[in-house]
Amino acid sequence: MTNHPILVVGATGKTGSRVAAKLEEKGVALRRGSRGSDIPFDWEVPATWAPALSGATKAYVTYFPDLAFPGAVKKLEAFTRVAAASGLEHIVLLSGRGEHHARLGEDVVRASGIPFTIIRAAWFAQNFSEGYLRDPILAGVLPMPGGDIAEPIIDIDDIADVAVAALTKEGHQGMLYEVTGPRLMTFAEMADALASATGRPIQHIPISFEEFHANVAQAGGDFVADVFTSIARETLDGRNAQTADGVERALGRKPRDFTDFATAAASWGVWNTAA
Repeated sequence: MTNHPILVVGATGKTGSRVAAKLEEKGVALRRGSRGSDIPFDWEVPATWAPALSGATKAYVTYFPDLAFPGAVKKLEAFTRVAAASGLEHIVLLSGRGEHHARLGEDVVRASGIPFTIIRAAWFAQNFSEGYLRDPILAGVLPMPGGDIAEPIIDIDDIADVAVAALTKEGHQGMLYEVTGPRLMTFAEMADALASATGRPIQHIPISFEEFHANVAQAGGDFVADVFTSIARETLDGRNAQTADGVERALGRKPRDFTDFATAAASWGVWNTAA
């Protein structure tokens, strides 16, 4: 290890916070990139990018809230130019599985001239415990569109482990890791697993994409709802209904099962009403 810090862009987010914590546990020099950091990073303020990158040789990069947001890919392209000029030697990008705009973001990183690792992730298990679906789970329902489409949902801790390996070990540059859980599950099966873990009834409620939009808009506004509904329409069509071996290729082990996530999260009290 060197004294050059690893920049974690999105260090307060679902994956970034875990990547930062795991790097810290390893004693790696770390720079947290967020709007509230000592050296702030803000995607909306390009003037913050160069100071955050200064002295860093590696970076874990996520775009908040998603690469599908209008202007996100252009901002990522501008960021990679600043990163290349700063001397960044390795960029690890979190991408989304089956998303057109995420693929465009991957192309930007590939064309940047910076050695890269791309982590293309399936749907996050932690959306149920930390995201906007936590409140419905507390209410005993899982309202999702897509019918009986199956998804190889992934534990974010696996994503973080892959990112940390890519940032701290040799052999990961130039790699694309498509990361999923070990099996396909419908949302009804996920609801059953959550019910078993929490010890209370949780029912999958099939809803339309229009109803999904209304639910998200109530929580985050129409603009956010437009983007996330577009992503849901795009990805919940069966295109992601297969597992991939990215976790095993990167880490030499199988990914964690959703039931293990649900059991652990329930034991930590994440679905207690006071959490």
